[in-house]
Amino acid sequence: MNHQPPTVLRCAGRVVARYTTRPDLGHDHSPRPYLHPVTTLAGRPVTETGPEDHPHHLGAGVAVPDVAGHNFWGGRTFVRGRGSVELDNHGVQRHDGFKLCDPDGFVAELSWTAGGERLLREHRTVAATALTDSAWALDLTFSLTNVSGRDLSIGSPATNGRPGAAYGGFFWRAPKEATAPSVFAADADGEEAVHAARAEWVALAGEGWTLVFAGATARTREDPWFVRAAEYPGVGSSLAADGRLPVAAGETFVRRVVTVVADGRLDRDGAAALVRKAVTS
Repeated sequence: MNHQPPTVLRCAGRVVARYTTRPDLGHDHSPRPYLHPVTTLAGRPVTETGPEDHPHHLGAGVAVPDVAGHNFWGGRTFVRGRGSVELDNHGVQRHDGFKLCDPDGFVAELSWTAGGERLLREHRTVAATALTDSAWALDLTFSLTNVSGRDLSIGSPATNGRPGAAYGGFFWRAPKEATAPSVFAADADGEEAVHAARAEWVALAGEGWTLVFAGATARTREDPWFVRAAEYPGVGSSLAADGRLPVAAGETFVRRVVTVVADGRLDRDGAAALVRKAVTS
């Protein structure tokens, strides 16, 4: 792939993220654009890329493990009756270009291709907004259109037979620290209680930082959250939780997640207040 320098995202006069459009990665990583490092306003990194436990985890972005049988997540594929296996089924999210690229955000066009075929066209919007002197919000919307000419469906390891693993969609890999981050939502505490919940927002609080993830549309809030803390720190959405998500030929679906990026450890009230400000700003 052609290597290009990352696009810089600024907020409150500071660089808070870099967006790599065409990473130089092996095909088994399902190469795709991603944001890394994303930092707090004080400069603390809150994303990780290529960690030892999951080398195909790439900062913050969009990744789907099963689009009509093609892996746009990276790594092994979960196959019913066989478990996680190495398959030559990986796709690529190709950055086609920017429609708009400003210091505080951009609009990008992407093609999701696999097996020599273009399956999906994506319109991705990313924007950075200052909230307070210690918090800002990353607003990411992805709009995917089925351009294959036939009906497709999106699945997950859960729909393929692995309980509790309905990941796929928006995904944020946070840094692994000596102690697992705390997890909470508006009315729940702990990874077990928050994982797979349909909640307005969920928070991950680490050593000197807090991330609060909010579904910013009614349809986005229908997707359960995928949450990991003890094994590794990561939060994402679940496009295919209870069953495969059908995408008819020509159909478009849209999801929007706003992430509050804060210095320090927020409590529940602080997280809720910043989410309200971020989603309505």
